[in-house]
Formats: sequence, C-alpha cells, structure tokens
Amino acid sequence: MQTTTTDKELNLETKKISSLVWEYSIPAIIGTLVNSLYNIVDRIFIGQGVGAFAISGLAITFPVTILASALGMLVGVGAASRISISLGEKKKHTAEQILGNSFLLILLFNAVIMTLFYIYLDNILIAFGATENTLPYAREYLQIVLIGNVFISLCYSFNNMMRASGYPKKAMITMLIGAVLNIILDPIFIFVFKLGIAGVAWATVISMFVGTLFVMHHFVQENSLIRLRKENIRLNKNIVLAIVSIGLSPFFMQVAASGVAVLLNTSLLKHGGDLAVGAYGILNSMLLIIIMTVVGLNQGTQPIIGYNYGAKNFTRVKDTFYYTVKIATIITSTGFIIGMFFPRQFAGAFTNDQALLDIAENGIRLSLIAFPLVGFQVVAGNFFQSIGQAKKAIIQSLSRQIIFLVPALLIFPTLFGLNGVWIAMPVSDFLASLLSLYLLIGQIKIIRKMQESQPLYA
Repeated sequence: MQTTTTDKELNLETKKISSLVWEYSIPAIIGTLVNSLYNIVDRIFIGQGVGAFAISGLAITFPVTILASALGMLVGVGAASRISISLGEKKKHTAEQILGNSFLLILLFNAVIMTLFYIYLDNILIAFGATENTLPYAREYLQIVLIGNVFISLCYSFNNMMRASGYPKKAMITMLIGAVLNIILDPIFIFVFKLGIAGVAWATVISMFVGTLFVMHHFVQENSLIRLRKENIRLNKNIVLAIVSIGLSPFFMQVAASGVAVLLNTSLLKHGGDLAVGAYGILNSMLLIIIMTVVGLNQGTQPIIGYNYGAKNFTRVKDTFYYTVKIATIITSTGFIIGMFFPRQFAGAFTNDQALLDIAENGIRLSLIAFPLVGFQVVAGNFFQSIGQAKKAIIQSLSRQIIFLVPALLIFPTLFGLNGVWIAMPVSDFLASLLSLYLLIGQIKIIRKMQESQPLYA
C-alpha cells in the first residue's frame, strides 16, 4: 500500500545533511548519555554505598545483562532499520507489520531466554567468574533485573522504532523518563530503605516499566505516523526474517561482547584478582559514556541513511555517513584524551580504595591507546545495518569482539600478565578498524555503481 509523502519524510529527502544529522542525533545522544549516566550512577552508588566487592559483583553480571539486551537489539535495531527503509519506499503498511511482529517477538524471546537464565543463574555466574566474595551481590542483582527484563527490551526496542519513524525528540523523552526516575530511586532505595544492590536493581526495573508505558502509548495513538495494530501482532515469516537478518548483526555483537566479558572477567580474576574485575567495571563505565554517545549519533543517522537508501538517494547516504564518521572520531578522541590524562580522577568517583584505584588507572591508560579509531569502526557497523547489508554488518560487528579480541586475550595475558589483558583491547580496536575500512571501500564502490544507474532525487 503506497502513501503520500509527509513533512517528516520530506525533511529526510531534502533537508541539509548536517542540520538533519543533529536534529535526529542530539535527542538520541541525550537519551543514550542519560541512560549511560544512570548506569554509571548505579555503579557509583554501589561503590560508595555498598563496597568495592559489590562493584566487582556488578561487573560479573555484565555478560548476563549484555545477553539480555541482545534480545532487544535483535528485534529493535533490525525493526528500526526495516521501518526506515519501508517508509523510504512509501510502504507504510509494511512498516506497521514490522511493528506488530516486533512486539510479539520481544515477548516470546524474553519468556524463553530469561526463564533459562533464572533457573541456572548460580551456575552461570560461577562460570562467568563469580567468587565467594562477589556471587551474593551478582545473584541478588540479577534475580530482580531478569524478572523485569521484558520491560527493558520493550522500552529500548520500541524507542528505536519511535526514532526510526520520525520522532527523535519523543524518543529522547522516553530515555529521559527512565533515566531520571532511576537516578532518583537509586539513593532512596540504597541509603533510605537500605536495600543495597537490590535497590539498584529495583530502581532499574521500575524506571524501565514507566518508560515502556510511555513509548507503547505513542504507538497506539491515532496521530502516530505508524501504529501498533492488533491485526499485525502475529508472526509473518517474511517480516520476521527481514527483522532478524538485520538485527543479527547487533545481536551477535552483543552475544560476542557477553562472551568476551566472561573471558575478560576470568582473565582479570586470574591475573589480578577480584579488584581487577572491579577495575574493569570502572573502565567499562568510561567506555559506556563514549561509546553510547557514538551509539546515540548512530541512532540519529540510521533513519536518514535507511530512508534515503530506500529512496535511492545515494548521494545523501554517502554524505551522511562521511559526516557521521567525522563527529564520531572527535568523540572517541576526546575519550582517549580523558583516559590518558585523567584516569585516576575518573576512577576516584567510584571508590576510595587505593589498591583498586591503582589497578584502574593503569588499566584505563593501556586499554584506550587505539580508542580514536573506534568511532569510525562503530559508525561503519551502523552504516551496514542501515542499508540492509546484514552479512557485512555481522562480519564487521564480530571482528572487534571475537575475531581479533578473543585471540588477543588468549595470547597477551600469558606474556604480560594483567597488563596483557588491557593491551588486548587496543590491538583488537586497531585490527577491527582495518577490516571495517576494507569492507567499507567495497560497499562504497557498489553504491557508486547503483548511483550511476539510478536517477537522483536530491
């Protein structure tokens, strides 16, 4: 079913690229930064209000929470990309079918996977590196978070689809609602009700539930560009395959990240003990701020790239990508500077334990040596997702987390001990960026050939 062009769609086709990128990206960046902030605030409150081993216990949960979020990304990112392309092709009905299929997929995936995690939780945590010092904290946190993961998945996934359908500011508000509520509830649950790490978990679940109510309300309103309709909440094989084919890239990236987090935790535990695991939790907080800023930038540019690719406006596709790479490189270079010159000051926000501070300071410096390259690598992965190149997106996503980082983590710690764990990260960043460049050059050549054979709309 074809539709007429709306003002939102017209802007995607004609508005100046730099203005359009910031129009869509600033709300997304604010949303992801605030989301990152409340994750970091969680760790600060845990470190200052519960203790150093609690930070390590939370770090042990990273592989599980990463896997849980992978379910949301499998559906959310894939659906958002397909919705943008469908709207660019003027196929609104298809976009709404994608919306309905996504809702049911999220419910099904969460019911199956979260149940399995809950049943085997202790065994999983021990396999992931939990010790007698950290297991109680990790278990207490996840027993609560896993129950509410369906709200986390729905909130993040439909937030992506909200942005993809032309509502970047409203998507930002969704993230702000959850983040601000979480930041308010954290100190109340920890310091007033004395709930410890369980308070942090309840704050996360409650805030995501409220965010879910907000974002789902948007998609049932009459004035929404695309709506969640009852008749579309059923699985359609072709729609599901279309969603999953694109969503597999970020899903595999998250699964790979979970596996790497396990390998990192066990390597850190072996070569540096529980405090080294805690130091990684602090390093991860710094990475979260920078990477999620780039992710927010990508979330903003994804509808622009996807829509114009669907509309065969390839000049705007390339211009958007090149502009995004410049901004992302500036962002990751800023993270590099902070990591090189102010690592102890950053770590000091989480703990006063001098031994933990010493390990974190050294780890941050070594891990971020090649960090300026990461912006390009992350943007390239988003580019392949946005234009529907599932295989290249998967290869590119797996390169940094599996193809290069896993061998590095197996080799360097045996040579350099704890320092080898930190050094493995920049080695992987550098090699993954080279692979991204190779894949990108090939894709740009393909787009140029398509451009030569198609009329331009801009």
